[in-house]
Amino acid sequence: MGRGDKKSKRGKISRGSYGVRRPRIKKRVTPETKIEIDKKVKP
Repeated sequence: MGRGDKKSKRGKISRGSYGVRRPRIKKRVTPETKIEIDKKVKP
C-alpha cells in the first residue's frame, strides 16, 4: 500500500488518475445574481 498501489488514494495522486478512492471535485454552478436597475424618470 502506498504510492505504487493503483487502488489507494496516494497511488491515484501519484498516477494522476481518479476513481472511487479519489473522486473529482465538481465545481458548483452558482446562478448569476441579477442586478436590479431602478428605472426612475426625472419629472
